[in-house]
Amino acid sequence: MRYVVFSLLKKDFRLMLASKFFLLTLGSLILYSCYINLVYVRLDQEIYPVYLYDPMGVQSTAPSAAIRSESAEQMHQACSDGYSVGIDASGRVPRIYMVSSGIRRTDNSRAAYAVSLLFPDSETKTVVIGTNTKEMKNRREITCEFLFFELSAVGFLGLASTLFKEKQMGVIRVHSTLPVSQTYIVLSKLVLFLAADLIFAALLTLVNLGVSQGLSVLPAVMIQAGILSVVMALTGFFCAVCLQGFRQFSLLYLILAVFVTTPVFLAGQTGISWKWIRYHPMYHLFMALKNAYFGMKPAGNIYYAICAAAVLSLFMLVCRTLKHEMAKEG
Repeated sequence: MRYVVFSLLKKDFRLMLASKFFLLTLGSLILYSCYINLVYVRLDQEIYPVYLYDPMGVQSTAPSAAIRSESAEQMHQACSDGYSVGIDASGRVPRIYMVSSGIRRTDNSRAAYAVSLLFPDSETKTVVIGTNTKEMKNRREITCEFLFFELSAVGFLGLASTLFKEKQMGVIRVHSTLPVSQTYIVLSKLVLFLAADLIFAALLTLVNLGVSQGLSVLPAVMIQAGILSVVMALTGFFCAVCLQGFRQFSLLYLILAVFVTTPVFLAGQTGISWKWIRYHPMYHLFMALKNAYFGMKPAGNIYYAICAAAVLSLFMLVCRTLKHEMAKEG
């Protein structure tokens, strides 16, 4: 039995080499890291521009950060982008004017910043909620996003693409005539792709967060990355077994990449409030990975129990589906 398992691992490893899987993974690592270090961390977006309309000149204490407007119409036009904030000081009581960005949390921050400029001497209570610098916060967020995309979309595609190649080569038909359990066939592929994903996750984290910061979060990141990798690999394996051609699978992959993962990014990173997103399983996987990067604990035992049940169910479903497919081939 050891020889059978070793032979399957050796065959699947050679298949991954032939499909240039490791070369594509290395290219993704280099591309992501170059973008993070050469482009993303150097983007220094200015704080919300504040426009002040003060025809009577009563706001003499307004700081230089506020841009003075000649008329109310000029201020309204400048604030129509949903990003800038206006202060209308033409009346007895100054009023905040802004066009909503669609995100309540962002609008509150914009209004609070404008008020802080309007009353610079007012006492405010500041609470430190983290030790990350702006650059490190950006590095953690973008690294988490890239890793989630790589493991969900690319991980879904990687294992399935090798299975389609085996179908074309007639390997499935050969396996159907051999005394090899479907469990070992699935485990062989799953172990190799899981190892590749974990190595990718570790390298991506250490390269872009630094050795000290990366090692501090790496154990938690590896756990979440392993869960996401196994779930997406088994899902891709199941879809590849059920579908007849790679064209149908490509359409399913497009739906996953655009319509399934995109709402997760929007809800998890931009603060858009959707009540239904809590029922989205990918959202909980993404937030668990993000919490791992920021040193926060995931949902708890219920989360891990659900993940374990999902992995076990997917594994049994894949084995059963592969057995049925091999029976048809044989």
